[in-house]
Amino acid sequence: MQIDQRGGSLVTDFIRRLFGRAKNRTKDADKSQSTELDIDTQPLDRKSSQNLASPEDSRSHLEPPQLLAGVGLSVGKQRDHNEDALFSLTTTMVSDTSQIPFGFYMVADGMGGHKHGEMASGIAVRAMAGHVINRLYIPLFGLPASVPDQSLQEIMQEGVQIAHQAIVKQTPGGGTTLTAVLILGDQLTVAHVGDSRAYIIHPDGKIEVLTRDHSLVKRLEELGQLTPEEAAIHPQRNVLYRALGQGESFDAEIATSSLPRRGHLLVCSDGLWGVISEMDLFEIVTSTQSPEIACQKLIFAANAAGGPDNITAILVRLPD
Repeated sequence: MQIDQRGGSLVTDFIRRLFGRAKNRTKDADKSQSTELDIDTQPLDRKSSQNLASPEDSRSHLEPPQLLAGVGLSVGKQRDHNEDALFSLTTTMVSDTSQIPFGFYMVADGMGGHKHGEMASGIAVRAMAGHVINRLYIPLFGLPASVPDQSLQEIMQEGVQIAHQAIVKQTPGGGTTLTAVLILGDQLTVAHVGDSRAYIIHPDGKIEVLTRDHSLVKRLEELGQLTPEEAAIHPQRNVLYRALGQGESFDAEIATSSLPRRGHLLVCSDGLWGVISEMDLFEIVTSTQSPEIACQKLIFAANAAGGPDNITAILVRLPD
């Protein structure tokens, strides 16, 4: 998958393309930056529903193309409280001439002790969700629809900054990771801080990590001072050098790519990816009928392997 990190031009063009046809209808629409929600995307084929496979076949083609999401969360086997938080929003807007898949998914893994950790992660997902919904979701799906004046990357970056500032103000000393994935049409945008992860699990067996861990051990591995095997068992592998609520404000890592056709998106905390292997991830995800059941199986597998930390997973089946 090709990643665009050029500052938002790709996603800005995408939003313009979404609204391009309707914006050109009247001069008044250009002045007000609002329009009817008549988006120039793929038309629906009403006849194609006749060729669908049976509902029992979880891999059958869906019309219109849809995002199917499931979530799972466990305190684990060795913790007495939960410091993870998650947010999952999946919407499909369909009219006679267009369709817009929209998905927004976040996992946050708090740190700083019982109170500070769970408060920080909850604040992060609430602040980020509120910002993206107000700046993007409501304008896109409201009546009349309006074009955001920022790119998707800018909206996501600003949301991370707002979340960081909210944590500093409301729970000093607390910190959290935050991995947020936004799907709009055929674009996927990731905002990331810390060591939670986002994966694309391709049907051919390839597992693609979309994020980079902001941990000291991962940095040593990148510098060639540790092997991956040494990093996996290092006693300081959970020590982060970047987290929301900690230190001065900073820019999150933002990346945009085309949405893969088929496969799954997995967003999870290190209580999952740090405990079970990528081979097990792939086997569970691809052999299970629904994202909801797959998430529960992933949680069960991590607990069966010892459950040393809180475990959080969001799994999204991508459209064919």
